[in-house]
This record gives sequence, C-alpha cells and structure tokens, in this order.
Amino acid sequence: MTKAVLQIICICLAAQTIFAQEINWPAAYEPSESSFYVHNEIEINASPEVVWKILIDAERWPEWYEGAFNVKLVDTTAQSITANSSFTWKTMGIKFRSDIKEFEAPYRLSWESKKKSICGYHAWLIIPTTQGCKVITDESQHGWLTFMEKIFQPKKLRRLHDKWLQELKKLAELAEEEPNYN
Repeated sequence: MTKAVLQIICICLAAQTIFAQEINWPAAYEPSESSFYVHNEIEINASPEVVWKILIDAERWPEWYEGAFNVKLVDTTAQSITANSSFTWKTMGIKFRSDIKEFEAPYRLSWESKKKSICGYHAWLIIPTTQGCKVITDESQHGWLTFMEKIFQPKKLRRLHDKWLQELKKLAELAEEEPNYN
C-alpha cells in the first residue's frame, strides 16, 4: 500500500469515529466493539420536519424502501412511531421486533432489534443545514449471524441503507415542493 492510500484509510476511519460519536450508543453497541457496523449519510433539500414525518411513518416503508416488509406497529392505534413504541417487520430476510430507544423529534431516532442469532442498534440523525438537512444512519450489530453477513454479504446492508436514504430523499424533496404530497 502506498502512503497516500494509508492516509485515506486513516481519514475514513477517523471520520467514521466522529460520526459514531454523534450517536448516543448504548455501551453494548459501541461501533468499536461491534461485530458489524455501517455508516450511511445523504444531503436532503428538505426540512428536518418533513424528513422526520416520512421516517416515522414506518408502516409505509415497504411502499418505498425495498429492504422493509410487513412493517406493523405493535400499538395498532398508533399512526406512526412514537417514543417507547415497537414495531415488527422483516428485513434482510429476518423477522424482527424493534423497540424505540431514542425519539427526539425531528432530529434523533434509534431502535434496537434482538434475536438469538443477531442483535442490532439502528440510529438516525437528522442535522439541519442551510439547504435542508443531512441524514445519517448508522447500524451496529452483534451475534453469530453477523459473521455470516461479513463473509457472504458484506456490502448488502450498506447498499440497502444507501437505497433507503436515496428514496427518503426523493420523497422528502417532493413533499417539500408539494406540501400536500403524502
């Protein structure tokens, strides 16, 4: 490896650490301690409030995000994710129950999903910018299934999160332009 390549790797690792520090990680899910960690981000030309409204409407995720199936809020009277709520869904071929751990509208949303084979913590940050907002989504995982994920599908979760963000961007920017769009 050349010196320039090593410098780029060091810069990327430092940036990953800085972003991870913005997330309120539970000790068990600190990225430096996790078996599998992904970071994705995107700039969106829409307000944090518009992005938030789309993001917490979990039961509609399957309409626009290819990685979500059969999303159902446990509280069937709820219209969207709320503080301390839970939802069930299928993602990456596995059925999960996810419990909201952080809910600070319209800036922070995190949930924990647990199975015997895999445990994950998925965090979202919505950071206001002059053009709208930057959305960061990080996920940290543990469990024997993460080993298989790293070997057989090392880029699948990052790719799915990129698509999730790209579709969120499309919806939010359309909603920002057409306020009655839903």
